[in-house]
Amino acid sequence: MKGIEILPLTGVPEIRPGDDLAGLISRSTRHWLRAGDILVVTHKIISKAEGRIVDLDTVEPSALAKRFAAEHGKDPRQIEVVLRESRRIVRMDRGVIISETHHGFVCANAGVDASNVPGTESVCLLPVDPDASARRLRERISELTNFDLPVIVSDSFGRAWRFGITDVAVGVAGMASLADYRGGKDPHGNSLEASVLAVADELAAAAELVMGKTDGVPVAIIRGYDYERVAGSGKDLLMPPERDMFR
Repeated sequence: MKGIEILPLTGVPEIRPGDDLAGLISRSTRHWLRAGDILVVTHKIISKAEGRIVDLDTVEPSALAKRFAAEHGKDPRQIEVVLRESRRIVRMDRGVIISETHHGFVCANAGVDASNVPGTESVCLLPVDPDASARRLRERISELTNFDLPVIVSDSFGRAWRFGITDVAVGVAGMASLADYRGGKDPHGNSLEASVLAVADELAAAAELVMGKTDGVPVAIIRGYDYERVAGSGKDLLMPPERDMFR
């Protein structure tokens, strides 16, 4: 059985709005990329390059944001940004907002995050369309490096029944997000009826092990995984409303 390698990409500088992210990544990878490699990129540097940074001094909080912030010792401006980034509030409790974003992700605080953002008065949002961001990055990096590289855009999500956070794929381009084993058989001859693996999430989580939260490594290369070569989409990982037992 062939194993995989997960390689951290160092040397990517602090990203600012308008930076040529594909060019910066390509210059850091071009001498050691191989055919079949997969790029995992944290959404934070994509959001920064795309200008998805909000200056909290420009935010006027609503009455709801002020009330919730006062009850839980939070910044009402940041709460207001979370509310604006939410399509639907799932729960507001203990100072945390669980919401459905406009993308369809259900996560804490609509993905609004102040970590790894310079200064104390700014927050970072998710990309407007993470799949489109992944496609653009893939096309440009593949053009610059002459390697056809799938791209996974990752973010850290909590889990309803498990403690701790793990990275998941919020955008995908160039590979299948899921591996569907339904209809096959296990080594004992049993039929597989519900085995659909979220491989893009698994790869995103694996990549985070070498990127870390405080190490300043926003990109990783995964080598040796035999992915399915299709257009790909992070939306494939979202549970359809009609199958969501907890909505």
